[in-house]
Amino acid sequence: MHLYTASRVICAVLAADGIYREDYAAAFLWLMAAAAIDGSDGILARRFRVQETVPEIDGRRLDDLVDFLTYSFLPLVMIARAGWLPSPAWLWASLALFAFANVSAKQEDAGFFMGFPSYWNVFAFYTAVGLHLHGETLVLALLLVFSLTRVVRLRFVYPTRARRWYHLFLWESWLWFVVLLVLLWEFNVKGAVSTWLLAVSLVYPGRYVVLSLYLDLSSRRVERTQYQK
Repeated sequence: MHLYTASRVICAVLAADGIYREDYAAAFLWLMAAAAIDGSDGILARRFRVQETVPEIDGRRLDDLVDFLTYSFLPLVMIARAGWLPSPAWLWASLALFAFANVSAKQEDAGFFMGFPSYWNVFAFYTAVGLHLHGETLVLALLLVFSLTRVVRLRFVYPTRARRWYHLFLWESWLWFVVLLVLLWEFNVKGAVSTWLLAVSLVYPGRYVVLSLYLDLSSRRVERTQYQK
């Protein structure tokens, strides 16, 4: 299982090659492959009790390392290299990387991420297929807003740790993944994506944000009530 998780490093290297060649469709394909592995390796690791079988290898540390590469570093490098941010693009992109240093970024027991959960691969995808057409300033504004959610301490659902909502997130995320693959095919072949399909693809992330805000507020009310007791 550790080798399965580590195979995401190969995906990261191939994505980096795509970014270097400015073949962003290929880069996204490898980043999506890495995300698919990430979405299944934890489930399989718990199913086969990998931590008990191979305790000398820290699967969590390996997972965090590859997460940094495929969810944050490479997507932000792509955004900067493609010219989708105003100058100095590298400075703006680097601001978003500091989120990984937040020790409270994951509240696994409560089922939340603290602030925007570093889905910069998703942000880069939507920037590539449409957002950049509306100007560098909008891309920068959204990047800064997502980065600043760490400061205001908004919490977003941790899909694989959301007990009540786990299966709903699981099936919806895989359906969304299929829609993104179709959009990627259009982006690669046609150089543009269907407006209606792009709108459909935004249903899942939109619902994710709304549900996250609702569950965060509900959880805070419960915490305040328990504290007052």
